[in-house]
Amino acid sequence: MTRPRSKGLLAWGVAALAMVLMSIAEVLALAGESGGDYGSDPFIWAIALTFAVVGALIASRQPDNAIGWLFLWAAVTAGLGSLASTYAAHWVESGDGSALLGRTAALYGDLSWIPWILIPSTFLLLLFPDGRLLSRRWRPVAWCAAAAIAGGFVTGGLRAGHISDYPQVTNPYGVDSPVVDALSGVAVVLLVVAIAGSSLSLIIRFRRARGEQRQQMKWLAFAGAVAGVCVIVFTALYEVVGEAVANAAIMLSVLGLPLAAGVAILRYRLYDIDVVINRTLVYGALSATLAAAYLGCVLLLQLLLNGVTGDSGLAVAGSTLAVAALVRPARARIQAVVDRRFFRRKYDAAQTLEEFSARLRDQIDLGTLNSELSSVVHDTLQPAHVSVWLRSGD
Repeated sequence: MTRPRSKGLLAWGVAALAMVLMSIAEVLALAGESGGDYGSDPFIWAIALTFAVVGALIASRQPDNAIGWLFLWAAVTAGLGSLASTYAAHWVESGDGSALLGRTAALYGDLSWIPWILIPSTFLLLLFPDGRLLSRRWRPVAWCAAAAIAGGFVTGGLRAGHISDYPQVTNPYGVDSPVVDALSGVAVVLLVVAIAGSSLSLIIRFRRARGEQRQQMKWLAFAGAVAGVCVIVFTALYEVVGEAVANAAIMLSVLGLPLAAGVAILRYRLYDIDVVINRTLVYGALSATLAAAYLGCVLLLQLLLNGVTGDSGLAVAGSTLAVAALVRPARARIQAVVDRRFFRRKYDAAQTLEEFSARLRDQIDLGTLNSELSSVVHDTLQPAHVSVWLRSGD
């Protein structure tokens, strides 16, 4: 009993350490009135807090699951990165303190994204959901991932020249050698192999999974699909929606990966994932349809009314009323399409029940009713055995 409890305390202690590092960075940013842009960055706070809480929950309840400890490691590195970047910004502005420490902090802050970006891209996919490899044959993929992350960090730290986040600061550990460039290229190749292999491992695990584990896999697949769509869409619309909106949408979608992993591993309301996917597809398609209909109506009515009244407000009002009238029928139609395409069993069951309800109103023969009721229960619920008991009212 003491060992799991001690691991639980260790997990929450590591999570608290990440929050302490973030808090120190915030205090330093506010006190020095420099580097506050990084120390106050809500995304860095969200990254550290999400990985810390989810990692601590997993590690404290399932201490043998490596994913929880990887999340905690990512949270600590995010906290260290925030502290290092805040101190570097303070040193660049004021010049106070050791030059070597300031340059080292700037270098680490520039590279601190590697753990909390590359760990979910590789090890989360490779180890999800039980923290173990699919089999021993996947160990080379894990070695490639570890070598790529470590190699990227080391070669980035040895790259000569100015630090990208701090162009006025020169890398104190830079080595001007073609060997560094060659090793950096090797790290990139290993990373590509690791990400591809980890994704393939997740696909194979999903195809083999049954029951509860398959539901767990759906959570991560859903979060990954949302993140992928958001990255593609908001990258394409970067100039249209603005930098702040695009970055916020992409970052929030990426944060869905550890959240989905935590929900799946901890099995919290696990089987609601089909409902979540269904509602996401329906309301996502509905929003896109209504937005397109609204823009089309506004443009059409403006063309028709500008010559008559010259007032665009009337076009906006008319478009709003038209779209409001479309909400319920459009939602019903989209729901039917989604159920028919992605949730066929649910759709078929609903159709069977609807047809049975229509026949039930006109059915008076008990023998036929018994047979049809048994057929409906078998088609919708698919039980191993069906019995119908009819009791006359007293």
